[in-house]
Amino acid sequence: MSNLDRQAALSVCGGRGFVVAEPVRELLSPRTVRLGESTEVRRLLPNLGRRMVGAWAFVDHYGPDDIADEPGMQVPPHPHMGLQTVSWLHQGEVLHRDSTGSLATIRPRELGLMTSGRAISHSEESPRSHARYLHGAQLWVALPDTHRRVDPHFEHHPDLPAVTAPGLTATVILGTLDGTTSPGTTYTPIVGADLTLSDGTDLRLPLDRDFEYAVLAMSGEAVVDGVPVLPGSMLYLGCGRTDLALRAESDAALMLLGGEPFEEELIMFWNWIGRSQEEIAQARRDWMEGTRFGEVKGYDGDPLPAPELPPVPLKPRGRVR
Repeated sequence: MSNLDRQAALSVCGGRGFVVAEPVRELLSPRTVRLGESTEVRRLLPNLGRRMVGAWAFVDHYGPDDIADEPGMQVPPHPHMGLQTVSWLHQGEVLHRDSTGSLATIRPRELGLMTSGRAISHSEESPRSHARYLHGAQLWVALPDTHRRVDPHFEHHPDLPAVTAPGLTATVILGTLDGTTSPGTTYTPIVGADLTLSDGTDLRLPLDRDFEYAVLAMSGEAVVDGVPVLPGSMLYLGCGRTDLALRAESDAALMLLGGEPFEEELIMFWNWIGRSQEEIAQARRDWMEGTRFGEVKGYDGDPLPAPELPPVPLKPRGRVR
């Protein structure tokens, strides 16, 4: 999914100055953003005061939306660089096309993972004939400098491993959880997991002390480390945890996001992650001139134009923990 905000602003991300080095309970409220004519999302990252969680740099939660008589998701071709996109659904389907020639339909609890590397473009849309409801999350993972110019590619993993316990199924989306590893390609120490909890479940989930974590509530009523987390909100948990207390007060679904704190300082603008404003400006020129990012074939519509860059220059910066 794209960032379709026409008032896009440069964001400074990364650097250990943004990391909380101990366990905390910081509840993040979303900002509502419209994507096209028919999809509204709740943006959790970047958030005021909280830019990243590990390498996770962007989190949108959307739905459940009744799209029985609507076109559903319609995101025209747009560019990416310096990141991976993670498409994750609980309901509905999303048709993915990209400039490498990939074509795939992502269904609930299947991993659609696109590594943009140096440059890629893609589109996302609900199929013409689609399910009544659309509910999911779109997430970005920042690529470290050593890998941010890799060849662009797309992965579709319909079957993912899971960690199970009484009342819990934890599908491992990316990285490793409790010794179970996703087949999705990663470039930094990271974890993403979909947690399905049965009503009344009360347990402790093992974590990595060196990771920072956050939990996104997808549906139902759950209490995370003593804090009620409502659907569409996210609880930032900091670092230094070896486990996490979870309690379900109804059938509930959560997403666990974590990873080693991302040390590099970044600039994120529109759908690009770079290291300097000059790099972002060059990406904008390349997209508007139709070079470098390739062509998405098969989409019925024009590509998205890039928003104007702000007049005030901004350089990546941060504080050392």
